[in-house]
Amino acid sequence: MKKIELEIVALSHSITQTHSYAVVLGEVNGLRRLPIVIGGFEAQAIAVALEKMHPSRPLTHDLMKNFMSAFTIDLQEIIICDLQEGIFYSKLVCVSEHDTVEIDSRTSDALALAVRFGCPIYTYEHILDSAGILMEDSSAKKKKAGSTPTTTTTTDSQSREDLKAFSVDELKNLLKEVLEQEDYIKAIAIRDEINGRGKSR
Repeated sequence: MKKIELEIVALSHSITQTHSYAVVLGEVNGLRRLPIVIGGFEAQAIAVALEKMHPSRPLTHDLMKNFMSAFTIDLQEIIICDLQEGIFYSKLVCVSEHDTVEIDSRTSDALALAVRFGCPIYTYEHILDSAGILMEDSSAKKKKAGSTPTTTTTTDSQSREDLKAFSVDELKNLLKEVLEQEDYIKAIAIRDEINGRGKSR
């Protein structure tokens, strides 16, 4: 299968849902975005590495990188390889002097390590088809090449029950609106509702 390269374009946090974070991956040289819900600890681990902060003591992912480096193991790439029941599955492609090994990983941990190693992030077409969101060209141009990922905060909540009252066309319009506001947490809920309607037909 052909791999599609992604990059981290945003971290999003919802105030109304205490532990609700999303990391948003963007298709390199493309218009699709892949928002993934992650935990607070993992969001912090990614943010610390993106901002190039240096904690006084190593965080878990820093320890992992130091351990791998001490034994001359390099993280060549990460691949978001599967999506089952809303859960993303990833693997670390690790290279040593004598071997290349693929290791199963939570996607949030894989991304935290990818930022630390500076390695590429990949996924497959079927995952972007089922969980990706297509951005309009004008809003994609706002993100200039090489710019740092943004961090956004969501204060408004849209429960899943509220979304059931909307038609598919209304949901698609709402999705455009929340993407313009960079409200990725809400976008994930709307995307899942739209996808769920397609499956129930």
